[in-house]
Amino acid sequence: QVQLVESGGGLVQPGGSLRLSCAASGSIRPIYRMGWYRQAPGKQRELVATITSTGYTNYADSVKDRFTISRDNAKNTVYLQMNSLKPEDTAVYHCNADAGLVFWGQGTQVTVSS
Repeated sequence: QVQLVESGGGLVQPGGSLRLSCAASGSIRPIYRMGWYRQAPGKQRELVATITSTGYTNYADSVKDRFTISRDNAKNTVYLQMNSLKPEDTAVYHCNADAGLVFWGQGTQVTVSS
């Protein structure tokens, strides 16, 4: 089992920034890929960004050039730096870890509003 604990969500004005963190614990297997997904009210969960243990990254088109995913393998922690936030970025952001089996965090709310 892998436990994922997210932090860093909150309320921010359009154009602002937030940094999300997700710490993984309990894994006895290497975690190959970690990432962030989000789900807005009434919509399906969608990919935001992922990063492998070797640093390969993948982003949704809607967040490219605004969001940056990074990872500290020694701490099994993944970060999401979100800049130039827009109201359409409002969602619950979930951390994801692929250690052969896929695990999800509980999610952290991000609200972008003036």
